[in-house]
Amino acid sequence: MTTVDLGPVRTARQVPYFLPALIAVVVMAVVTVTRSSEFIDGGWKLVLVYASPLVLLAMAQTPVVLSGGGGLDLSVGPGAGLVSVVLAAGLIANDISVAWIVILAALVVGAAIGALNGTLVAIVRIPPIIATLATYLVFAGIATQVLSSPTGYLPAWMSWFTDVDGVVPNILWVILGVGGAWWLLSRTAYWRNLRMVGSNDRAAYTAGVPVTAVRFTAYVLTGAMVGISGLVLTAVLGGADAKVGPTYTLLAIAAVALGGISLAGGRGGLLGAACGAALLFLIQNYLTLTEASSFVLQAAYGVVLVVAIVINGAWDRKRKSS
Repeated sequence: MTTVDLGPVRTARQVPYFLPALIAVVVMAVVTVTRSSEFIDGGWKLVLVYASPLVLLAMAQTPVVLSGGGGLDLSVGPGAGLVSVVLAAGLIANDISVAWIVILAALVVGAAIGALNGTLVAIVRIPPIIATLATYLVFAGIATQVLSSPTGYLPAWMSWFTDVDGVVPNILWVILGVGGAWWLLSRTAYWRNLRMVGSNDRAAYTAGVPVTAVRFTAYVLTGAMVGISGLVLTAVLGGADAKVGPTYTLLAIAAVALGGISLAGGRGGLLGAACGAALLFLIQNYLTLTEASSFVLQAAYGVVLVVAIVINGAWDRKRKSS
């Protein structure tokens, strides 16, 4: 029987997200020292709230990237924006604002988005970048058509997501909840199959792994997390804005690469994506606090993305040679 080597148990220095996590701590320390008035006394809680859409979208990108085959979901940003528009303009604006209905709707719409992408990629066999670029445009267009201008009405219960009065901000529990669900998933056969497919889909197929089903499920999982991200984005914005979602797409991809997740598939996890997103947002926050121009901010994103891809590629080459 053909087997796929998933690698030995690794130490902290061998874990891909160790570096971004360490850099994030250093950046946080720099921000704390140089901008203590903005970051101490509860300011970090607001930082986490504003960073949460990016963190969740980077986490959402992870299953698709892990599935290999060039898997990248370019539609995560517009997908979250579309979920936000559906919730705000389709439900809340029509007085359908019961918490469990809105949350369930976010998950269902997100999963449907993922199922569409999964069908195009895993079943129809369209290259992931082409398929998700197409759905990027479709979702962005639908969202803009449905909601041409931002809306700001939300039910009172949605303020829970942005509440920072507790010891930790409530949004942290959402992030930990998603992480906990992923941890449970990692204890199932699907997790091993996902890594096998991402590492070598031909060998996985020979070993009896249902490659198509595994990849399709990865897109559905990504979609469900996009739904959660859209719900949180709505709460953070205090409403819905069809033009905001697409701005997160490239940042989410950069965060995934920065978090040590192999863009070739088969290596990484949600913690790495969260660390990468946190680091990216901290850099953005620090440059904003220092009143850096938008040009500097965009240049910084580009540099970070290039560095992340170079480090990621080096890690993959090291893994293959060892």
